Amino acid sequence: MGIERAVAELGVLIYPGAQLAAVHGLTDLFGVANRIAAEHQSAQLPLLRVSHWQAEAGHTPQRVYDSHPGPDGTLMALLIPPSIGGFCEGQASAPLIRWLRQQHADGATLGGVCVGSILLAESGLLDGRSATTHWTSAKQFAERYPRVKLNADTPIVDDGDLITTAGLMAWSELGLRLVDRLLGPSIATGTARFLVVEHSDSASQCGSNFAPILSHGDAAILKVQHWLQANGAVEVSLSVMAQQAGLEERTFLRRFRAATGLKPTEYCQHLRVGKAREMLEFTNGTIDHIAWTVGYTDPSAFRATFRKITGLAPSDYRSKFGVSPAAVLAR
Repeated sequence: MGIERAVAELGVLIYPGAQLAAVHGLTDLFGVANRIAAEHQSAQLPLLRVSHWQAEAGHTPQRVYDSHPGPDGTLMALLIPPSIGGFCEGQASAPLIRWLRQQHADGATLGGVCVGSILLAESGLLDGRSATTHWTSAKQFAERYPRVKLNADTPIVDDGDLITTAGLMAWSELGLRLVDRLLGPSIATGTARFLVVEHSDSASQCGSNFAPILSHGDAAILKVQHWLQANGAVEVSLSVMAQQAGLEERTFLRRFRAATGLKPTEYCQHLRVGKAREMLEFTNGTIDHIAWTVGYTDPSAFRATFRKITGLAPSDYRSKFGVSPAAVLAR
């Protein structure tokens, strides 16, 4: 008799011009991860249910493939693959944009590869957020979406509920990020090894990058989580967070911890350290500057918190996982 496992549905969008190699590659990647997870025979590891969603012009996307058919539920994540032909206006239809916004509002993590990042920008979800995109469209992206904080030299920007990647083949790293979140770093590493694809080992050695729980169903708390991701949890207080949620402080504290598994202060620490890890990997800013950028006025407090969460001092983390500017530009 098999072990009963929770199900996490991961949607893959098929829009006009989408790279089908990425659609099927992601499906295979999650299938391999499921197989490796099954070998552990643990009920704590969810089964990854992969669905394909076809976006036709003028229509809301519809499910056209389901790896494990079952009752309809909310998507844990939605991945938007790249397009070899680049972005064209017809890809961002009004029904598709509304649907993307609704999936995000319902708690799905959205991930865009190359043109997928542009579709996320078209939806407005990236306004005020950090993102990356393919180098060939960086100039036009910056001009068209001035409210997005574009980091064109960064291969992947993991902003918790929104993940963007710059390379056409970066769908594999995006998929592995989600495997890391849902099944753990060892299974992500095993999946990458089986497929013989590159995968950053910072997660396996220092714990997964911060992956907020978004599928809890508490709309007031989800609103605050999206707000914290947008402002980087910088200069926030309990009273301000409670106000954002429209709740009394004690009620907010109780519901926030029940929904996310963390106290608001712990949640903000993880969010800030997650952003700091990215900066340490892909930029050459001083550690004090990074501490200030992610919301710490006391660099020593930042160093202590960073070490507590990752097990490494910021300087050691950079030495181990940092990428030189030349290497970043070449990717």
